[in-house]
Amino acid sequence: MITFDPDGLRKRAAELESAMGEPGFWDDQQRAAGMSAEHARATRRLERYDGLVRDQGDAAELFELDPDMVDDIAAMLVPLKRSLDQLQVEALFSGEYDGGDAVVTVHSGTGGTDSQDWTEMLLRMYLRWCDDRGFKAELLEASPGEEAGLKSATFAVKGENAYGLFKAERGVHRLVRLSPFDSAHRRHTSFSTVIAAPLLPEDDSIEIDETDLRIDTYRASGAGGQHVNKTDSAVRITHLPSGIVVQCQNERSQTSNKLTALRMLKSRLVEQAEEEREAELAKERGQAQDIGFGSQIRSYVLHPYQLVKDHRTDFEVGNIQGVLDGDLDGFIREYLLAKAAGRVL
Repeated sequence: MITFDPDGLRKRAAELESAMGEPGFWDDQQRAAGMSAEHARATRRLERYDGLVRDQGDAAELFELDPDMVDDIAAMLVPLKRSLDQLQVEALFSGEYDGGDAVVTVHSGTGGTDSQDWTEMLLRMYLRWCDDRGFKAELLEASPGEEAGLKSATFAVKGENAYGLFKAERGVHRLVRLSPFDSAHRRHTSFSTVIAAPLLPEDDSIEIDETDLRIDTYRASGAGGQHVNKTDSAVRITHLPSGIVVQCQNERSQTSNKLTALRMLKSRLVEQAEEEREAELAKERGQAQDIGFGSQIRSYVLHPYQLVKDHRTDFEVGNIQGVLDGDLDGFIREYLLAKAAGRVL
């Protein structure tokens, strides 16, 4: 069982602090920035851990003073356990970009209007989850469906380990329900795909050949202003060698939208390279599993029963409304623990 290691983290924080005090540390700006960010993350985790230890000690002391308060004390320990679980999960992040921000895209798939409605439901679920964790989410693009819902939506997430956490959501999400768009109210199956990429810093060193790009501009549109402001400066960029398409309509300035779209494209190219690397590692381990665009990772069943099940870990929850309202921690935690143990990709 993988656990949070405070002693190991203290040792690493001390090593980083020592390195940061050496002459010439900032001569290599990129290396120094990475080590400084790692030190800040380690310090924050240790502060949280020390605070939780104090809170647990206070609860134990209170129990000794008044054992009759056991129910109240048990309620006090619930958020402590959740925070400790989060620290344990954070200890699993070892990728170059895991500790940083993310850019997430949700695409509607097979299922027509139902799929587009499902895409909007997923967007709401993720925005609620981000809000619950204290992450800052900014909608960059939302393309409305013909009748309802969204064809696609892209949002940036800023917060510690945002990318490492959203990696657990990559793949196809399947919804089974009685369709509100079917006059016969029959059961329909809808699919939407989630793509998560690291949100690179604005001063990243990745170069893109301009000749590899097709840049289109168009008038942005939203569902009555529900998702984005209408502008005349939306930008769509197609990376011809890879076929990756990104678009941004969040800003009123076409130049700002183009810069944001280019940043999104670089993030997607980095994510593509990460997935290719993971696929190669999987081959070496003898694991033949698609971790890319077409992998179905989770089913959300509303009819004939109610259940959300992750097909990678078999973790399941009967309270589907709670999940759709953003209660995703259990799924993410089980996936990351299983991945660290080598049971899934």
